[in-house]
Amino acid sequence: MSAQAEFARLAAGDRRAALVTLIGGPGVGAKLLVRDDGSTEGSLGAPELDAAAADAAEELMWAERSERRVEGETTLFVDVTAPAPRLVVLGAVDYAAALCQLARAAGWRPFVCDPRSQFATRERFPDAEQVVAAWPEEAFERIGGLDRATYVAVLTHDPKLDDAALSVALRSEAAYVGAMGSRRAQERRRERLLAMGLEQELIEGLAAPIGLDLGATSPEETALSIMAEVVAVRNGREGGRLSDAAGQIHEVGA
Repeated sequence: MSAQAEFARLAAGDRRAALVTLIGGPGVGAKLLVRDDGSTEGSLGAPELDAAAADAAEELMWAERSERRVEGETTLFVDVTAPAPRLVVLGAVDYAAALCQLARAAGWRPFVCDPRSQFATRERFPDAEQVVAAWPEEAFERIGGLDRATYVAVLTHDPKLDDAALSVALRSEAAYVGAMGSRRAQERRRERLLAMGLEQELIEGLAAPIGLDLGATSPEETALSIMAEVVAVRNGREGGRLSDAAGQIHEVGA
C-alpha cells in the first residue's frame, strides 16, 4: 500500500498520522507517512531528509495542525490527520454531566471515570464516549491511557479520588490536568501530593482551581469555564478577552 493510500485509510479510521510530501526541490512529489507509533512508510529520497520530516511530522501530528516546512533546499508539506481531542472527567457529578454535554457539542470526546458504580452510569452521562466505573489508575488504562491529546478534569472534591487520579495524570503525557477546589483546598492537596512523592515541578503543572474566571455559579456555567480553559490551552492561548488581545485572532497555517 502506498503512503498516500495508507494515510487515507488511517484518516478514515479516525487515527493519528502525518503525510509529508516534498513540494519543492529535487524529488518533488515524494511522500513519507509517519504513524503515531513512530513507524514510517515511503521515503523522500534521502535518510537525512526522512529523519527531519519524521521529526516535523511527530511534532505536528500531536499539535494537530498541517504546515509547510523548509528543510535546507527542499520544501515539505506536512498533512496531519487526528481524532477529536479527549476530555477525561474524573468524578460522576452534576458538573461532569454538564461538561460532557458541552464537550460533545464542541467536537471533543468526553469520558467519565469514577469508582462509584452507582453514579458512573451510562444513563447519567449519555454524552460520554465511555463511562468507566473503576479506580483512577485502572480507569485511565481502560480508556487507552493518557496521551498528549488528552485533557483531564478532576471534579470529585474527594481527596482519596483526587489524589489517586492526580498522581497518575500529572506523571502522564496528558496535555492538561485541572482540578476543582478552593485555593485553600489546593494548598492542602499540594501538601498531600508532595507527601506521596510527586515532584514539585509536576505539581506546578496542575491547573487549579480549574477553569477561567467567568464568575460561573451553575454546573452549566462551570462547564463553560472549564471548556474555555482547555480549548485555550489546546490552542496555545491565555484565554483573555479578544478586545484586549493584540495580533491575529485566528491562526492561519502556512
